[in-house]
This record gives sequence, structure tokens and C-alpha cells, in this order.
Amino acid sequence: MLPPIDEIVSNFDLLDDWDERYRYLIELGRLMEPLPEAAHVDTNKVRGCASQVWLVMKLDDSKGEPQLHLVGDSDAHIVRGLVALLISLYNGKTASEALSTDALALFKNLGLAEHLTPQRSNGVRAMVERIRHDAQAALAAD
Repeated sequence: MLPPIDEIVSNFDLLDDWDERYRYLIELGRLMEPLPEAAHVDTNKVRGCASQVWLVMKLDDSKGEPQLHLVGDSDAHIVRGLVALLISLYNGKTASEALSTDALALFKNLGLAEHLTPQRSNGVRAMVERIRHDAQAALAAD
């Protein structure tokens, strides 16, 4: 199970070395809820990622506005950790909260913006856009 985003940010602050931070990202990826093999399909793929990334958003409508529950996977260890970071950030938020969440600011604050390759940065943006698109669609359907 993934730790809350505040705990992840605190842990990142404790790690001085970027090798340690990358290892922590990889560990976060290992803590993610597994994505069922049946969900590794083209419709769940995130376009714009150099690695293969799958994201599935489930909605919980039991409390009024839909709340997000995300599961995801990647074929690359560090990217899987980035997916885990985004899942920790967005899980449990309502669709409107997700739309007002600035994930790219989080990545900048953690120092990831300058330590990711341009391809991985583009992939993160693609993942965020996918989550935002799905949240917008959930609001429109509500």
C-alpha cells in the first residue's frame, strides 16, 4: 500500500542523494496495488510516454461527487515509481479536487523536474493530462 503523499514528500526531504531518491521511487512502484493483467490493454495506455504506462481510474460515487481511485503500471521501474507518486497524490480526491491539483508543481518541489530526462518529463505530463481528462469526464457525466 502506498504511503500518503505528505509522507512521501517528507521522505524525499530526508534523502540527500539522488541515487537514494531514485531507489525510493522504485520502492514506491513496488508498493502499488497491482494492475490486473486484463487491464494491460491499449485503451488504458497513456499516450506520450516513452515507456509503456497503463492507468485505470475507477470512480466512487457513494459520497456525492465522484472520488478517484487510480491503479497503474509501467514496464520501467522508475516510471512505475512516478506512476505511484501520481496515484498517491490523486487517490481519494474528488474529480474537482483532482482538476485543481498541480502535480507538476509537486514534481518541481521534489526536484524531479530537473532530474528526469526530457522523455520522462513528457511522460509525467502525459500521465497528468490523462488523469485530468478522466476527472473532467467524470464531472461531465455526474
